[in-house]
Amino acid sequence: MKVSGPSSLAPNAASKSARPTSGGAFSLGGAAPAAPTGPTASVAPVASLAALMALQEVGGPLERRKRAMNRAGRILDVLDEVKVALIGGDLTPSTLERLTRAIREQREATEDPGLESLLDEIETRAAVELAKLERSAVAA
Repeated sequence: MKVSGPSSLAPNAASKSARPTSGGAFSLGGAAPAAPTGPTASVAPVASLAALMALQEVGGPLERRKRAMNRAGRILDVLDEVKVALIGGDLTPSTLERLTRAIREQREATEDPGLESLLDEIETRAAVELAKLERSAVAA
């Protein structure tokens, strides 16, 4: 039913009138009983389960944007952890590895050259910090 204004209904609202009942105890104002219907034709399957799953995975532009925002949020969260750890002097290799893993996941869905360049810089810096940690661990 389509509502086009505060008090108007679409013309097809009247087509949903009385439905036939099974049994006959209830009738609407002397309406004639419905004629029995013939057998219905079988409905062809719309699509296979795999096709339906593929359609769900594609999503629209809004869904893709939401996923990109979630991935970017994860990178920013890990970058904040790295910043706090660097300031506090307790940076661990696992934090840097999580950062590089998050960047790799984001890189798969990136088509922007500016973002690619930024991700390269972050990944390089994480590799440098990881090398510093490994070198200081060997020296100690």
